[in-house]
Amino acid sequence: QVHLVESGGGWMQAGGSLRLSCAASGGTFRNYAMGWFRQTPGKEREFVAAINPSVSTYFADSVKGRFTISRDNAKNTVYLQMNSLKPEDTAVYYCAADVTAKYYSVSYSLGEYDYWGQGTQVTVSS
Repeated sequence: QVHLVESGGGWMQAGGSLRLSCAASGGTFRNYAMGWFRQTPGKEREFVAAINPSVSTYFADSVKGRFTISRDNAKNTVYLQMNSLKPEDTAVYYCAADVTAKYYSVSYSLGEYDYWGQGTQVTVSS
């Protein structure tokens, strides 16, 4: 069983930055692919970014060049650094763990992830 806890959400003006953290407990974190997704009311949860065990990173086109994802295996934590925030980034952000990921695999879809955090709200005002 893997338990994920997000933190770092909040309110920010457009153009500002926030860093989300996701602390994992249980299992062997360094072997997991970790992802960030987001969801707004009435819409499906969408992929934002992912990092695999080989530390390769992947981003949705909507955040490419503005967001970065990183991991600290010693702290069992994955981070999402969000810069140049836009009002359309407003959402609940979820981190997720793919515990069956291969070392070089890419995990983009919700169905590939086995465990989810409770989510953290990010609100960006114009």
